[in-house]
Amino acid sequence: MARADLYGLIARFFYAAPDAQLISELQRAPTIDGEGEGELGAPWRDMVEACASAVPAALESEHTELFVGTGKAPITPYLSHYVLRNSNDSPLVALRGQLSSWGIARREGVPEYEDHISGVCETMRFVIAVQHRSPEEQQVFFDRFVYRGATAFCDATTASNQARFYRHVARFARAFFEVEKTAFEIAG
Repeated sequence: MARADLYGLIARFFYAAPDAQLISELQRAPTIDGEGEGELGAPWRDMVEACASAVPAALESEHTELFVGTGKAPITPYLSHYVLRNSNDSPLVALRGQLSSWGIARREGVPEYEDHISGVCETMRFVIAVQHRSPEEQQVFFDRFVYRGATAFCDATTASNQARFYRHVARFARAFFEVEKTAFEIAG
């Protein structure tokens, strides 16, 4: 469940700026200790510490500036952008096919495509916590639709001069994706 919760948190951060309640909850969050603390603990601490000076209105502006923008956003949250190799690739079509085979569909009225970073993270949360998909199925989905695009998205966010708070969120998310990849490789 901890994995599902972290996917849900990452999805929430990138879907919309955190509100005062989420910031407050994170300020009281326990540290991540033990196995893997070096990989995940430090980015978690940095993100939680960034919450101490976070102002919801400023975070809303930063989120909009980075991921929504007027016209074209400086950083696209759609992961297909980061994995397209040539014009006849269709990762979004493949993702939709996988979701359909699992009985998952985009809710009516939701404007974001399924390959939005929040959408794929929410899918991982759902298949872990609700559908209880096997680790093998989770790994295939992670390798095919999450890892490459999500890490590139996190790298783009971290490298942006406009990212302040979201630089910490992206570093934490990137570290989490690396821990996931390693865990899947060990288990596989």
